[in-house]
Amino acid sequence: MELPAEPRQGLYVCGITPYDATHMGHAATYVAFDLLNRLWRDAGSTVDYVQNVTDIDDPLLERASATNVDWMDLARSQTDLFRTDMEALNVLAPAHYVGAVESIAAIVPVIEDLLKRNLAYHVPGSAADPDGDVYFSVDRASDLTRASGADQWKPGFISHLGEDEMAPIFAERGGDPARPGKHNPLDPLLWRVARQGEPSWDGASLGAGRPGWHIECSVIALQYLPAPFAVQGGGSDLTFPHHEMSSGHAQAISGVPLARHYAHAGMVGLDGEKMSKSRGNLVLVSALREAGTDPAAIRLAILANHYRSDWSWTSQGLEAAHSRLDAWRAALATATVESVENLLVSMREALADDLDAPAALLAVDRWCTETAHRTGTDDGAQLAADAFDALLGIRLKD
Repeated sequence: MELPAEPRQGLYVCGITPYDATHMGHAATYVAFDLLNRLWRDAGSTVDYVQNVTDIDDPLLERASATNVDWMDLARSQTDLFRTDMEALNVLAPAHYVGAVESIAAIVPVIEDLLKRNLAYHVPGSAADPDGDVYFSVDRASDLTRASGADQWKPGFISHLGEDEMAPIFAERGGDPARPGKHNPLDPLLWRVARQGEPSWDGASLGAGRPGWHIECSVIALQYLPAPFAVQGGGSDLTFPHHEMSSGHAQAISGVPLARHYAHAGMVGLDGEKMSKSRGNLVLVSALREAGTDPAAIRLAILANHYRSDWSWTSQGLEAAHSRLDAWRAALATATVESVENLLVSMREALADDLDAPAALLAVDRWCTETAHRTGTDDGAQLAADAFDALLGIRLKD
């Protein structure tokens, strides 16, 4: 990301589906965009940061059923745990933290309008599904943007996937390309009519039901941020279909692109293997905290990797982060105002280059070595501590 300094910046980062504790992949994503938030603020911009929470979705309902817990209680407890983990990692809270359930009243009229404009359609029922589910027409939306002269939206515009690649990924990530009655296999669900045993809400002319995943982010983003805003962010697994479809919905709604930039954090594994719930190899922030791990060391271990890269969490990486943290804290005693001001230039240059946190960390390491034999000042120590907190989110003092 190479983003010019502006008086006001809009940032929308896709939030969690709260059915399990915050794992290292979540943490890495939100730390990455926290860096962007901090860099903008350091440059003097006001940041309008919005994050959703998908507090109604199939995975949440499935986990609640499997654990015999009320889905609302599960969503509430896991959302609270996530926010506690983010606070511990010194991730600045969004200005607006918005749930899908509280947004349903705003989502319903948007879907009704898309139906009226033939950008959405009802799918007939089958033996497996009732009548009334509403789907977004990717073909009609693509035709609309091409005819309007606006930046054309179509599936693949962010991911650059070919048509033969999209359907299996769409199915893997919550889509239903084989659903009978759809106009295009890639058409995403906008409104799921009520099924027995599932929670539902008043959908006015749509009937009782609940919204699809992508339209949730579209409507929430457009409610709080003027389109096109600066950055829509999330993990790289959201590039397709989630970011492409939510962007397509938003452009069909507003007539302009949703965001100017789409940025994605890499995937995090464990000791060289993919980290996933099915494998049972998740590294949980809350578990590390309960074991007494310093949250600043967790954050430093994350920042040692470029946000766009795929990487693995290892015990060696965490140990290195603890050692680095100890060295930085020790160096406060040798800090002078002049040395920290010079360091700030290097840190800002590194972060301005596509949020190159590893380079910023190396700049601090060099500074620690260079100042090792100096006599510091109280003002220098305070400036250093403030700089590391403001730019990197690393707290060196209580």
